[in-house]
Amino acid sequence: MSCYNTQMSSKQPHIILFNPDQWRGDVLGHMGNPAAVTPNLDAFAQTDAVSFRHAYCQNPVCVPSRCSFMSGWYPHVHGHRTMYYSMHKDDPVLLRTLKNHGYHVWWGGKNDLIAGQDGHEDVCDVLYQSPEKTERMWMIDKQDQWRGDPDGDNFYSFYVGKLPHSDGHDHYHDPDWANVMGAIDAIRNYDKDSGKPLCLFLPLTYPHPPYAVESEFYDMIDPRKLPPRVKAPQSESEWEGYASMLKGLHERHRLSNWDEERWTELRRMYYAMCARVDHQFGLVMQALKDAGMYDDSAVFVFSDHGDYTGDYSVVEKSQNGFEDCLTRVPFLFKPSSDYPVKPGVSDAMIELIDLSATVEQLAGITPEHTHFGMSLLPIATGESSVLRDAVFCEGGRLPGEEQAKELGPDGELRDPHNLYYSRMYFQQGDGIEHHKATMCRTPHYKYIQRLSESDAFYDLDNDPFEQHNLIDHPDWQTQINAHRLRMLQWYQQTCDVVPPKQDERNFARK
Repeated sequence: MSCYNTQMSSKQPHIILFNPDQWRGDVLGHMGNPAAVTPNLDAFAQTDAVSFRHAYCQNPVCVPSRCSFMSGWYPHVHGHRTMYYSMHKDDPVLLRTLKNHGYHVWWGGKNDLIAGQDGHEDVCDVLYQSPEKTERMWMIDKQDQWRGDPDGDNFYSFYVGKLPHSDGHDHYHDPDWANVMGAIDAIRNYDKDSGKPLCLFLPLTYPHPPYAVESEFYDMIDPRKLPPRVKAPQSESEWEGYASMLKGLHERHRLSNWDEERWTELRRMYYAMCARVDHQFGLVMQALKDAGMYDDSAVFVFSDHGDYTGDYSVVEKSQNGFEDCLTRVPFLFKPSSDYPVKPGVSDAMIELIDLSATVEQLAGITPEHTHFGMSLLPIATGESSVLRDAVFCEGGRLPGEEQAKELGPDGELRDPHNLYYSRMYFQQGDGIEHHKATMCRTPHYKYIQRLSESDAFYDLDNDPFEQHNLIDHPDWQTQINAHRLRMLQWYQQTCDVVPPKQDERNFARK
């Protein structure tokens, strides 16, 4: 179990979990990206919060990542390695823990966490539903208008373009906007005399593609400031050393003939989506300040994983791709004013599973299950500058593991017309592309062990975009073996958990 050393406050703070989906860790202005328009998060990191430069997810797709950070478990601990295996009533879930310890839990946004058949009543007090009709996210009901010909080179690009404003609104009134405004109302109407602190969980969908946003955010992005895109290999020999999944996505997305102008347009749209989320974050923070709740709130801003956004000439994500654009995410943390935070950018390596450990310490909750998160308070208060020597991410399945192929209940993901078909083609197939793989990332290196194909090792100081696989280079074998041993140690430490409740050894007499 996690050990908490920093002194705890006697008052439970409000917990604000602002959780955008699929936000790359490098699209933040205060991280040095000149094209990122994130003024609210930049100011937040400058004055009130710690922003972690090296925050990593434990699985690069939605459900496994969310099951992980809400439990403090790595995906392998209890088999949460697929979009169709979520958390159940007997699984440890941070929201349920907070509700059971006196919090009023308000949830507004996507699920991708709790098993649909189990319901939500035991994990939150309010599952917000907008009182007015919302537009379908990303104009999904108009796919034929923006995807083009099924044989064309835009069909799997996820590129939509600018969104119109909805009638009666100054924005495209999708569920994200509805949930943000619902959260603001929940803050304004919070009963301070209830004796219950508030937990506000906002799992937004943006900047998850399709790539689409309103004009006012699109116009904020200067395409001339975009950092260089990571180019894809140009020949079969240049693909050697890359994961077969990445090569397969490159082929099936059919985007190799896009010129740089089109890639710039797609990337600009993604950056604009991030600008929209930054604006929405600012609205929520202002509501907390207006209600006199900001100082008493611990605020967490983090994404579940990243996005390719044109790097390697692919889009979206991959369940066992471990490039930093997928595995490194934004993570900003402001404790309540009881703690003397040292704001700014931290180089400490952290994992998303550290969320639950930190929240439990802030709330004065003794962990009720074995988990592997570590509290971020020592970093936030300046007591320490190092938390972990390595971070880990994992994905994929065993050969023949049918239940992990994500076939789905209705077969829609097997339809070539589905947006995700180019990725699902491999996840549901019998090739090696989706076989198990695990990443061990240290401050200067990244090691990836793959079940059915070549491992990978990268010198990140000299190869930050992971284009030169050194796994067979004789000069690097000492470092490679050290990372293999570190991964083995991690697996031994985290391979299972023993339930906290012991069983009777003998049958009870009646």
